[in-house]
Amino acid sequence: MVRSQAAVAALTAAALTVGLTAGASAPGAAVRAQAQTGLSDAAEDVLGTLAAPPSARFLARVRHGAMGGVLLLGNGWLTRATAASVTRELQTAACARGEPLLIAVDQEGGIVRRLAWAPPTEAPAEMATPAAARSQAAGAAAALRSVGIDVDLAPVADTPASASSFLGSRAFSRSSSQNARMTAAFVRGLQAGGVAATAKHFPGLGLASGNTDDGQVVIGSAAWKLRRGLTPFRSAIRAGVRLVMLSTAIYPALDPSRRPAAFSSRIATGLLRTSLGFRGVTITDSLTAPAAQAIPHAAAQAVLAGSDLLIFGNEQASERAASALAADAAGSARLRARLAQAAGRVRALKAWLAARGGPTCPG
Repeated sequence: MVRSQAAVAALTAAALTVGLTAGASAPGAAVRAQAQTGLSDAAEDVLGTLAAPPSARFLARVRHGAMGGVLLLGNGWLTRATAASVTRELQTAACARGEPLLIAVDQEGGIVRRLAWAPPTEAPAEMATPAAARSQAAGAAAALRSVGIDVDLAPVADTPASASSFLGSRAFSRSSSQNARMTAAFVRGLQAGGVAATAKHFPGLGLASGNTDDGQVVIGSAAWKLRRGLTPFRSAIRAGVRLVMLSTAIYPALDPSRRPAAFSSRIATGLLRTSLGFRGVTITDSLTAPAAQAIPHAAAQAVLAGSDLLIFGNEQASERAASALAADAAGSARLRARLAQAAGRVRALKAWLAARGGPTCPG
């Protein structure tokens, strides 16, 4: 992608304009944003998903402004050459509509490592010190940037309550204070290298009985126990983390309505933004998880609760959700206002990446 001061300035201006109009309830804010970038607010807030090189249909959807970014899923197909070729093809298609994509991957280290050839070479539980975590993250940032990936859905900031936790070696340790130090170090290592970090899975899966990808998970622990697990997330926010991932577990002590965190305004807005002061992009865990799929109009409900960027476990679900979100927005001024606010944050993230040598489009 061509990078220039003018291109970076244009993307930054678009992000600021959308941010300033985010509180408007009229659809004019969404129309102005689309006119500036060629991408609607509803589309900006959805990630497409790829587990193989993009089809002609997928590239056409990118060119037509159907998504704000792409999540690369699956293991084994993302060789260095393939990853570089795929991201280049995606960004070329995106620039036909005038705005680059976010391109994201899960690169935690250990068992969750989409790019087998790239750091982290150690699982989080094997990283002995904050210096080691920062070094591993810096290596990951260099590798991701070299193939055109600019968002890492890491680090895991959860603190497991027991050695039998499903998180296993994905968590740094069973100490929230140690995890706070390690999480901040990993965030700084990634972001110093121009890759946006993602602290996950807010407000924590350390007390979960199982994986939210496999079934509905209700974490019935007392509020004081849940709040003890927030320490690493606070540390990540102080370190400037650009994204926080909201879990799809249910936390009755934090939200008696029993809505999953990604659908809970008490958690996504009240706890994360108001109490902890987070100002970046909130991203959902997969909305193809059982608890999320049980919610009607899930994409719209997640956005209304405070989720800015939506991810899905497969492309069919992502495409359906993008269409449903646009349809729901047409009939709801409140949803349009939230979409404009969320899109402003996503575009500000793109501007942050562009200022650090990330992708921009000519002109």
